[in-house]
Amino acid sequence: MKNIASRQRGVSLSGLIIWVVVLILAGIGAMKVIPPYIQNAEITSIFDTIARDPEMQTAPPKNIRESYGKRAMMNNISIVGESDIEISKDASGLSLSASYQVKIPLAGNASLLLEFNPSSAAK
Repeated sequence: MKNIASRQRGVSLSGLIIWVVVLILAGIGAMKVIPPYIQNAEITSIFDTIARDPEMQTAPPKNIRESYGKRAMMNNISIVGESDIEISKDASGLSLSASYQVKIPLAGNASLLLEFNPSSAAK
């Protein structure tokens, strides 16, 4: 009997509970953090699309902002408005960028602050 018990391997109930709690907390954290990153990718994609559009290369800033506003409305993006966009034109072409923050409440008075700087400039 003693020999069999020494060869047994596995997770104790308390160890299993701790791992389940850790996995649940990680899952909840991921569900809160992933959507802002997806939205940032959508904003970057809109910036890239506008910057590559031949019509927008010579368009005035007002038209560029309107184009962004329409595309952002279709993608349900409200965190970066038309007035928040920085537009620059140089020898390499049109470049759009913005800077914004997302505050994610975690628990109690603890929160997570994410800073994003989407841009159409080549990285």
